[in-house]
Amino acid sequence: MALLGGIEAGGTKFVCAVGTGPDDIRATARIPTTTPQETLAQVISFFRQQTEKEGDMAAIGIGAFGPVDVRTHSNTFGWFLDTPKPAWQQIDFAGVIKRELKVPVGFDTDVNAAALGEHQWGNAQGLETFIYLTVGTGIGGGGLVGGKPIHGLLHPEMGHILIPHDLSVDPFLGCCPFHQDCLEGLASGFAIEQRWQQKGASLPDDHPAWALEANYLATGLVNFILMLSPERIVIGGGVMEQKQLFSQVREQVRKKLNDYINVPQITDNIADYIVPPKLGGQAGILGAFVLAQQAAS
Repeated sequence: MALLGGIEAGGTKFVCAVGTGPDDIRATARIPTTTPQETLAQVISFFRQQTEKEGDMAAIGIGAFGPVDVRTHSNTFGWFLDTPKPAWQQIDFAGVIKRELKVPVGFDTDVNAAALGEHQWGNAQGLETFIYLTVGTGIGGGGLVGGKPIHGLLHPEMGHILIPHDLSVDPFLGCCPFHQDCLEGLASGFAIEQRWQQKGASLPDDHPAWALEANYLATGLVNFILMLSPERIVIGGGVMEQKQLFSQVREQVRKKLNDYINVPQITDNIADYIVPPKLGGQAGILGAFVLAQQAAS
């Protein structure tokens, strides 16, 4: 099988890997996200070293934090757009990798990449329409509809949907620099830290933070279910490592839907409908391999 490269470009770190799939990852590197010049130089160096060691790669796939331009016909395909990280705005990411390493490049959002990984090897195998949501420092969502990643006008920004916010229950104003109290502004890991003045990982399982978090996440999921009718919802990210959250979110989704979507996947078997990623923290980098496979073909 052809050797592939993958880049999971996150807001705090870039994960780079070389291999062919989940059972054949030959090398990885974690590179802090600093300036584009510093970070991309280290990324390019990693892949050059691996080419000398392992041989030529057929292609490199990239899943990146956004907003990014995923429109293949666009003059700025593969660029970072007006991302919240000012130093990375209007940066030609995919083009630099393609020119420097002289390989085909596949490019999409980090969440669409993770969705592709789960579709090929994980909890979305065999599905045509599903959602992948990540709840970490921020919130992002992607997925497949009709077997193809969701793009359209640009790409989904599921973390920025507007949801009800009762200030008498939750006086925290929100932390999104664009929308203040959107889903990400209220339910991201950064929002949890800002609201309670400590990281979520340090809060006990019975802390009121988690009931509030489950309510916000379930509100978002209900909207996605009603709009996209996904066959399954896969939720990853550091916040979801609080395992009690899954049962709370599932319960709230059922309550909010109130049997309006009366299908057994939700009414009888919701534990298999809203699930963690089978690939765990590797969903994104393995999805980048899928993007590389597509670019190579």
